[in-house]
Amino acid sequence: MQFSDIIGQAYLKNHLIQTASTGRIPHAQLFIGPEGSGTLPMAIAYAQYLLCQNVGNENTGGNNSCNIKFTNLSHPDLHFVYPVATTDAVKRNATSDLFASQWRSFIKDNVYGNLFDWYSHIEIQNKQGQIGVDEASEVLKKLALKSFEGGYKIMIIWMADKMNTEASNKLLKLLEEPPAKTIFLLIAENEKNIIQTILSRCQVLNFPPINNREIEEALIVKQQCDRQEAALIAGQAQGSYNKALKLLLNKNSTQPYEKWFVQWVRAAFRAKGNAAVIQELIEWSEELAALGREQQKQFIEFCIELFRQALLINYQTPNLVYYKTTVDNFKLEKFALFVNGANINDIYKELSDAIYHIERNGNAKMIFTDLSIKLTRLIHRK
Repeated sequence: MQFSDIIGQAYLKNHLIQTASTGRIPHAQLFIGPEGSGTLPMAIAYAQYLLCQNVGNENTGGNNSCNIKFTNLSHPDLHFVYPVATTDAVKRNATSDLFASQWRSFIKDNVYGNLFDWYSHIEIQNKQGQIGVDEASEVLKKLALKSFEGGYKIMIIWMADKMNTEASNKLLKLLEEPPAKTIFLLIAENEKNIIQTILSRCQVLNFPPINNREIEEALIVKQQCDRQEAALIAGQAQGSYNKALKLLLNKNSTQPYEKWFVQWVRAAFRAKGNAAVIQELIEWSEELAALGREQQKQFIEFCIELFRQALLINYQTPNLVYYKTTVDNFKLEKFALFVNGANINDIYKELSDAIYHIERNGNAKMIFTDLSIKLTRLIHRK
C-alpha cells in the first residue's frame, strides 16, 4: 500500500513518516476515524513503511522483496485481527486466521470498506462479529515468537471496539509492555467505544472526514468518473470514500431502506387517533425484525440521516441537503414540516437507543414496535 494511494489525510501521512524517520514510534497507536476516512489503508501503508525500511515520503527505497510481499499482504511479520463469527465453514472458535483469504480479497476489493461490508463479505448472516478471547490467545502466541525478518512485528487490530471484555483484559499486559520491536495499530470509528484501560495505553490519532475536493479528485482519477457527477457524489458522501464508491456503483440499490422509511413514517403519522394503523406498524416491525442485526443498524442509521436532511430543509439550509427521494409522492420538503427543534432530539435519542439494544441482542420485533409507537407521538410534536 502506497501512501499516495490514500485519499487526503496529508497531515497524518507526514506525521507517521516523521515518527518513522526519527525512530520515535509509539508501541501502541489507536487510529480513530469515521467510516471511509482511510484508517485501515493508512495503517497498512505505515506498516509497510516500517517493515520494509522505506525512505522519503513514499513506500519505496527500502527492501524491494519486502515491498513485493505487501502487494498481497503476505509479509510474515504483518498480522491482522478483525471481528469474525462462526459460519457454515467455520463451526466454532472463529479467529481471524480462519478468514485470512477472505480478508485479503476484501481489502483488494475496497480497503475503505466498513464493518457491514466485511460481514457481508464473509456471509455471517445475522450474526454480529467480535474479537474474542480465542483471538487474544492467538495474538499472544504470534507475538511471543521472534520476527521472521529481524525487524518489527506489527499487529493491526481493525475495529478494536469489537474486542469483548475478556479479550481486552487478556491483551492489556501485552499492550502495556510489548515484546521488543512490536507495534500495535488499533483501528476504530468511535473513541468512546474503546474501554478506558485499552485507550490509556495507546497514542490516539484522529482522522477527520475526507474533504469533498479530495473525494471528487479520487473518483475522477481512480474510477474515471465524470467531473460533474464526481462533484455531486462527493457532496453526498459526507467525507467517506466508501460511501462515495457505493453511490457511484449503486451497490445499495437492492436495499429498500427508503421504501421502509417512507412506509414507517407514513404509518406513524396516520396512527394518531387511528388505532387500526398500529397493526400496520407491528407488521412493519416484523418485516424489519427478519433482517440481520447489521442490516437493521444500517437502516436505523439511514433513518437518522434522513431526519437530519429534513431538519436542514426545515431550517432553510438547502445547500447542505443532498438526498434525492425516489419513492413516489414522497418529498423531503413536505416531510420536513414535521421535523423540528421540538422533536428532533428525542427522535435521535430513540433511534440511537434502538441501535444500542440491537447491538446487545435485544428482541428486534419489540425494539422496532416500541420505536414505532414512540414515533407516532413525536412526529406530531410542534
